[in-house]
Amino acid sequence: MRCAGFTCSKHCLCALNILYVMVSLLMIGIAAWGKWFGLVSSFQVVGGIIGVGVFLFFVALAGLIGAMKHHQVLLFFYMIVLFMVFIVQFAVSSACLTINREQQDHLLAVGWNNSQSTQRDVEKSLNCCGFKQVDLNLTCDAACFHNRSCLPCADTIQEHAGEVLHFVGGIGFFFSFTEILGVWLTYRYRNQKDPRANPSAFL
Repeated sequence: MRCAGFTCSKHCLCALNILYVMVSLLMIGIAAWGKWFGLVSSFQVVGGIIGVGVFLFFVALAGLIGAMKHHQVLLFFYMIVLFMVFIVQFAVSSACLTINREQQDHLLAVGWNNSQSTQRDVEKSLNCCGFKQVDLNLTCDAACFHNRSCLPCADTIQEHAGEVLHFVGGIGFFFSFTEILGVWLTYRYRNQKDPRANPSAFL
């Protein structure tokens, strides 16, 4: 059965925004859980994930309220913001899927040198020390450091970095297409008349 009516568009848009609300709450919850249990000590990482989750939550909430009330202004701004998010996410997803090994190594080195707390998290979780070489004169949180058997973290990170980037890129592509679907649904829904309203009114 074709979904072409006002009610069908409304329900599809509501369902899509409920999905976005659930994803945003999941992002906020996972970041807070990781920080609470000490799995991630970097405030920048946790703050960034929570910030994206809060932003997505408010965008989805605006879309949900706009869809339920058929509010033209909310739907318009929701459509514009969602399209901008689509462009950014599509570009980032494409970069994740097309990045080569040299660029990957450069990004890993920049990320490693930018945050001491991230270094400690990686060393502790992967049981390694240093990035390209192990310096026994420095402190390290890895268990292997006590018996001087640690290997550099770069090799271990690079083994999984490609897989992670492809996974993130694939997930990003999936959500980017749901976003463009949301833009299309919102555009169509804004130009449909509510059958319960005055038939002669233009919405």
